[in-house]
This record gives sequence, structure tokens and C-alpha cells, in this order.
Amino acid sequence: MAIWNLGSINADFVYAVPHVPAPGETLSSTGRQVFLGGKGANMSVAAARAAARVHHIGAVGEDGRWATQRLLEYGVDTRNIAEIDTDTAQAIIMVDPQGENAILLHPGANAEIPQVTLQAAMAEAETGDWLVIQNETNLQRTAAQMGKKLGLQVAYAAAPFDAERVQAVLPHLDFLILNAVEAQQLQDATGQAPQDLPVRDVIVTLGGDGADWYGAEGKTHFPAIKVDPVDTTGAGDTFTGYVLAGLDRDMPMAQAIKLATKAGALMVTRHGTADVIPDLSEVQAFIQ
Repeated sequence: MAIWNLGSINADFVYAVPHVPAPGETLSSTGRQVFLGGKGANMSVAAARAAARVHHIGAVGEDGRWATQRLLEYGVDTRNIAEIDTDTAQAIIMVDPQGENAILLHPGANAEIPQVTLQAAMAEAETGDWLVIQNETNLQRTAAQMGKKLGLQVAYAAAPFDAERVQAVLPHLDFLILNAVEAQQLQDATGQAPQDLPVRDVIVTLGGDGADWYGAEGKTHFPAIKVDPVDTTGAGDTFTGYVLAGLDRDMPMAQAIKLATKAGALMVTRHGTADVIPDLSEVQAFIQ
């Protein structure tokens, strides 16, 4: 089995700030680092580090060759990452001492992934593989329709949230993951609570309060592991990648969520994004 991720690839510029700035406020940073990032890249790295076979489908500019190489070094198949004539996406991330963040995103190449790149990847996918999509790229509806037609299991991370885009892919989904704010926004748009959505499995992440899984047997709550966070950036993507890797290895959903909860808890104790996502051995050793 394998995971095919139509996902974003960013250069993440992370600035340490005394607090997240208010409108009109100018702040000096106390530190700056550059990481590989993007929700898609984070999920690909997390799933690969959780021992899944991961194929990333995406695009970068000439200035993003380093990002493709970094993904390859982390065990992700990069043959379906196109190099196109536009800038690689960038994220400006401000992180305060409590680990909270604010993010400015320039979509760049993520919004211009060639359809031929997606088609070439899907030609290699096999029935039962996972296809993962999220809201930082183009071609989401096309990918969801194509994946469903080919017998793939289709997963969707509904962030950054857009109600219309979520509703466009809902009929094709087997798995939906979103946070509590996004779940409320979707309910406001559709009138459907998570348990009412036409999706086999729905996970609503609750930050420090854990996560709720809505499956065939109803709602199951999973508490968070208490840690002292230093940076919450990428924690949700790490959780998602670990859940999908577990499911791809035929773990029961509850077991996959428990493993992913450990990975997410460990992630928030680190500064950075894809480059610092914990591997499976670290997660298994964490809080035994």
C-alpha cells in the first residue's frame, strides 16, 4: 500500500517574536530560521517517518529544488513534483514564547500544479492506496474525483478552511480531518455536524484537549498528552500524517489516533516544521 499526497511545498521563514503582533504593530524578532514546510510537505514527511511509502504530488519553482531534495532525503518519493516557471511557495511564521503562531502564506507554485503531473501519479496508484488532499493546492476536486474512480481511499485535511472547497469534495471522501473551528464553520455552511457528514471517518482535532473521532460506532474521544509546548506549527500536520500512515499499515483507527497523538505532542516541544517531525522510533519511545 502507499500514500499519494497532492500537497503544498513551502519555504517556511520562522520568526521568534515576543507576542503575535496586533494590527498596525511593528515588532522586532528575536530569532529567524528557515525550514521545509507547507501542510502537504509536513504530512508527507510525517507519514514517511511513520514508516509509510509516500509519493508527493506537487510543484516548486527553480528556487525550490532544495525542498524537493530535502523531501527525498526524508524518504518521500519526489518523482511527481514538477518544476515550473513560478516562485516556490513561502510562509512567514511568527511564533511567540507560548508556542502560538500567526502565518502569512504566499501560494506560489502550490496553486499551479500541472494536471498532467497529477494524472501521471494517479496512473501509478493502485486500488486501496490512500490519496490525501488539502486546501493549499489547486486540483483538489479533480484529484478527489479521480481517486474515487480509481478505487483509492480519499482523505482530506480541510485547512486552510474554505467551505465551498470542502463541500465540493465531500461526496468523494472516506476520511475528513479538521479542527474544532473548521468543524463549526462547516456546520454553519452545511447544517451538518461532524457525525452527520457523508464521510466514513471524521476526526475533529481539539488542540490541547485531544481529538474526537466520528466513525461507524459514533463518537470516541482521545485525550491529549500534556506537554509544555514551544511551537505548535506543524503539529496538526504531523498528527494527520501519522494517522494516515497507521491506517495505511492496517492499524485500527483508535490505534492510529493514539500513535498520532504521541507524535503531535512530541512535535510541539520542538521549534520548526517538516525538518523536526519525529520519526517512529522517537514516537514509540515517547511516554511509555
